[in-house]
Amino acid sequence: MGATSEFLARVPRRADGKRNWPPELKARIVAETLIEGETVNAVAKRYELIPSTVSDWRRMARQGKLVLPSLDGMNFVPVEIEAPAPLAEPLPAASSRTIDVIRGNVIVRLDGATPAARIAEIAGALGK
Repeated sequence: MGATSEFLARVPRRADGKRNWPPELKARIVAETLIEGETVNAVAKRYELIPSTVSDWRRMARQGKLVLPSLDGMNFVPVEIEAPAPLAEPLPAASSRTIDVIRGNVIVRLDGATPAARIAEIAGALGK
């Protein structure tokens, strides 16, 4: 534990006295949690951190905000990249179709390409 304490003494501190963990060090600590047999609690204790802080850093790593180094003993699940699914054929132009909005004896005929938001506005206005 002496080596860890000496190491922690070199971590810079902010004006409020809290440690200012550089992103590279956060990433290394997160990477240590991924070594087989390690736990967030054990790694946090080793660095005199609360486990929720390490969990927050793990979330940052999942979001791509921390780049993790490769450490001996780290286990990752193999990734398979699938070929992209073929794109669906585009629908034919709807301009030849029409949409009828009917309210009572009022009929509003709209072009099939009319945006849904506009159709909703017109239907709402007819409902008043």
